[in-house]
Amino acid sequence: MNRRAQWHRWWVGIRAFMFSVALACGVFACASTPERPAAYTVRSGDTLYSIATRYDLDFRVLARWNDIGPDYRIYPGQKLRLSPRGGHATATAKTPTKSSPAPQTPTGPPVQWQWPAKGTAFARTQRPNGGQGLTIQGELNQSIRAAGPGRVVYTGSGLLGYGQLLIIKHNDAYLSAYAHTSSMLVKEGDIVTGGQPVATMGAGAQGQPMLYFEIRVNGKPVDPLLFLPQQ
Repeated sequence: MNRRAQWHRWWVGIRAFMFSVALACGVFACASTPERPAAYTVRSGDTLYSIATRYDLDFRVLARWNDIGPDYRIYPGQKLRLSPRGGHATATAKTPTKSSPAPQTPTGPPVQWQWPAKGTAFARTQRPNGGQGLTIQGELNQSIRAAGPGRVVYTGSGLLGYGQLLIIKHNDAYLSAYAHTSSMLVKEGDIVTGGQPVATMGAGAQGQPMLYFEIRVNGKPVDPLLFLPQQ
């Protein structure tokens, strides 16, 4: 079995596992969320997504209540309203849309995320298949670092449109992907620490040095800026 087939089989297995967890939560009573206060003061390391998940809210709704822009940036010390203006803290706020579904609530320990590369510029990228990622412009052969601790589960160029790709599994919920690399500094099965150099930056389809980076929650690519610390 080649690497592409092995990775695909592993990916399908993870998705099936997460479906069984979701099904179990539908059949049995899952853990309740913390009682929601009227407001929350942002702490260092918080993201809008992590706060929304903690209080059983949709992060887009939370952003709208607090007049937060499309970059979803927050800062330590900022006070966030956890209910609509004039509403009650116990109001139900989950209203994901079909066109842009919110990620499932992750399971397992949280990941201490960090930026995989320093770049001159970065931008959200929407792939044709609907996936979200982050394009970071940099320099050819620049160091790419693991965005969090985990195990390398794939290295290769078997996925169309990703060039030479590296995937790290952080826990049962989180994966990170590093595309268009020029060289690999680790191999499949290696255990890596957050910030460890794992690859070097290559060129994208237009020939420009760049890293295309994804964070996947329960198999689905989500906006990495919801997780990465401000820089």
